[in-house]
Amino acid sequence: MGVYNRAPLAFERGEGARLFTTDGEVYLDCMAGIAVNALGHSHPKLVQAVKDQAEKLWHVSNVFKIPGQEKLAKVLTDLTGLDEVFFTNSGAEAIECAIKTARKYHWARGDVERIDIIGFEGSFHGRTLAAVNASGNAAYLEGFGPRMPGFVQLPFDDMDALKAAVGPTTAAIIVEPVQGEGGARSLSEQSLKALRQLCDETGILLIFDEIQCGLGRTGKLFAYEWADGVKPDILALAKALGGGFPVGACVTSAEAGAGMTVGSHGSTYGGNPLAMAVALASMEELAKPELMDHVREVTGYFTQQFNGLKDRYPDVVVDIRGKGMLMGLKLATPNREFMQHARDHHLLIAGGGDNCVRLLPPLTLTLEEAREAVSKLEQACEAARAKAKAAA
Repeated sequence: MGVYNRAPLAFERGEGARLFTTDGEVYLDCMAGIAVNALGHSHPKLVQAVKDQAEKLWHVSNVFKIPGQEKLAKVLTDLTGLDEVFFTNSGAEAIECAIKTARKYHWARGDVERIDIIGFEGSFHGRTLAAVNASGNAAYLEGFGPRMPGFVQLPFDDMDALKAAVGPTTAAIIVEPVQGEGGARSLSEQSLKALRQLCDETGILLIFDEIQCGLGRTGKLFAYEWADGVKPDILALAKALGGGFPVGACVTSAEAGAGMTVGSHGSTYGGNPLAMAVALASMEELAKPELMDHVREVTGYFTQQFNGLKDRYPDVVVDIRGKGMLMGLKLATPNREFMQHARDHHLLIAGGGDNCVRLLPPLTLTLEEAREAVSKLEQACEAARAKAKAAA
């Protein structure tokens, strides 16, 4: 189907932060498969995990116990302080599970009218019907029938509007602590705490979508950890969880997950032995404190350099957004053109809402590679400036 507006590039192999095209050209990858290849390409531990498990067992279905699920679930619950995990194949499926879990929680308590999921403008939660309705992006909803009932969208980070919207039919609030596609917008520590307090006061559940911003992307293992004492009731994870292998997870507190009884949800492939082996290897690396120290160090360098670009190219770079290695540059020139300028200098970056471009490099990106990325961005800024002057 012609649903992708693809760049005219094809890669045959990757190594760390480098991608190699079929005709031998080398690109610095600051997209990482859209925040997926968090440990870079062809990470030896992940490659070995695939090889080892592939020679044993790929799939049996959830009719049987899968020991790898139990191991990975313990890792995730130990790290989050939550209690239960449902494994999926993607982020969108983790969101579907989160939505169902929230509604079933209230139904099991007799509050059958509580079905509304409150989300925020600029959010992105996936491409299934429920996920796009939770996001509310008109471009993704057009042509797919009427909007589903039970989904509400509010302005991003508007606590007054949120408090006014919460009522007797509200089941949960779903939010990305740092928006990705929405333009790399970050919720403050104060806002995260206010969300948690509001949910506690009203008896509704708090869902954090950390599919893109979680698992080390912000410099802490989970983005919500920047706000002391804040923890979600339901957490959606994917992307970096498998380091490039398709796997997701919906992690819940015991209370939030109480309604999800036998037969209420399921997946044929979710939590298969191959996915569990790779995700266990990935989590072992992602949870290392020294990796988070590295992310914060490289983030500090990028922040300093991006502010320098903004000062030198105010006609190109309008604002610096994001948190950690989920970085956004709001542009004065068209972001799609800027992405092409970057590709012309063999740098891969992602687009984003609000005319932003995003940098989502592997968390293992070295300072030397970060300097190279900044140099290529400066060249892209020069090209954007030159094109704007020529057009004028």
